[in-house]
Amino acid sequence: MGLFSLTQEIAIDLGTANTIIIHNDKIVVDEPSVVALDRRDDKLIALGEKARQMHGKTHENIKVIHPLRDGVIADFYAAELMIRGMIKMINKKPRLFSPSLKMVVCIPSGSTEVEIRAVRDSSEHAGGREVYMIYEPMAAAIGIGIDVEAPEGSMIVDIGGGTTEIAVISLGGIVSNKSIRIAGNDLTQDIMEYMRRQHNIKVGERTAEFIKINVGAALTDLEEPPQDYIVRGPNAMTALPMEVPVSYQEIAHCLEKTLSKIEAAVLSALEQTPPELYSDIVNKGIFLAGGGALLRGLDKRLSDKINIPVHIADDPLHAVARGTGIALKNVDKFQFLLR
Repeated sequence: MGLFSLTQEIAIDLGTANTIIIHNDKIVVDEPSVVALDRRDDKLIALGEKARQMHGKTHENIKVIHPLRDGVIADFYAAELMIRGMIKMINKKPRLFSPSLKMVVCIPSGSTEVEIRAVRDSSEHAGGREVYMIYEPMAAAIGIGIDVEAPEGSMIVDIGGGTTEIAVISLGGIVSNKSIRIAGNDLTQDIMEYMRRQHNIKVGERTAEFIKINVGAALTDLEEPPQDYIVRGPNAMTALPMEVPVSYQEIAHCLEKTLSKIEAAVLSALEQTPPELYSDIVNKGIFLAGGGALLRGLDKRLSDKINIPVHIADDPLHAVARGTGIALKNVDKFQFLLR
């Protein structure tokens, strides 16, 4: 990439929790989807990890915004600032002029026309000359290494921060899909409520997220259980500090409701699947991607419930981003990309 390169090709996985940018087959940006703005003039103060560290710790002149909610753009202005700022992170070297961008952006498979246009407009405002879009489960399937254009069925369950995308893919298209707005963020909310109700302790989003990462589980009986996690915070009644050890069994109980909704959605997508593709899925199994796939015991829980083997992708957090990167290289070949 010299001073005069005219087009720069990037793939963006625009997620509710994290945004990942791939350039030249490498992940160059992997940051939380958060921006911090100055309330007085709406100028950008920080984005990504720096902004996330400010979350819940700001004074009245700073507001911390999550531009995406439930997988779609909720704050247009903040989303544009975020995309533009993250693209700037790639170009560390000074240039004479900014190159025109060719982008592939991934979107939830249940996006409406309005939501798709919001992503396209934000990407174009951030400098995208050619903007293509790809549905998330399709990108996840390509990232896992499935041949999406083969005449056989593959089922992907992509559990992100804002949406869970379930799709059956065959011949380069989505045959049946279910996109529900229940995902990682709902699990975090469940933990916050549970801690307040059960232990009388107030925890914020970041602490709940740490609890989920350290002792989050989908089953109350794990072969390799994690150690209890110590949570510190104020007592909800007296505001005095307290320490509470939390076990994975407790968290498995408190996530039960949300996980059963995800199970129901998987079953409903299987119900809509044509019988020929159904037999392919039973043979190959279901593939889990997204951050939610890292929840301990989720694969076992799903396979026990559905009687179909469930496999976790190699690097579930980056499967969608990798697939988007591969789609970028095959823009002319893949017919399923949206212009």
